[in-house]
Amino acid sequence: MANPAQAYGKMAKLGNDPRELEANLLLRAASQLQKVRDNWEPRSKDILPALHFNRQLWSIFATSVTGEESELPLEIRQNLANLSLFVFKQTLAVQTSSDPQKLDSLININRQIAAGLFQKPTTEAQETTP
Repeated sequence: MANPAQAYGKMAKLGNDPRELEANLLLRAASQLQKVRDNWEPRSKDILPALHFNRQLWSIFATSVTGEESELPLEIRQNLANLSLFVFKQTLAVQTSSDPQKLDSLININRQIAAGLFQKPTTEAQETTP
């Protein structure tokens, strides 16, 4: 599994819309986690790489939304930072558990955020974004 930063850079070179790029990476991470969930074996060699990819991706998001250069509104930045913390805590919970259902929240978060990113911003939202 490729490093999310490398995947992000490779896809960015193709000229993708940043929202679409982030959505695709989230779906890729969700797909990897879902594969682990569907073929659950507590000591599978696939668990750690899938969790690592997802954690790295969310680390990139957390770093970008908390940076001063972020153009997102403060409330969205705070929500994404808090969501990132939840993802990190849930990742640890999955690693220390033998319950495949612990993956569900990570998969669902990635899919829901990706769905939101695929939606085109409304004109009103574009006007309020700096």
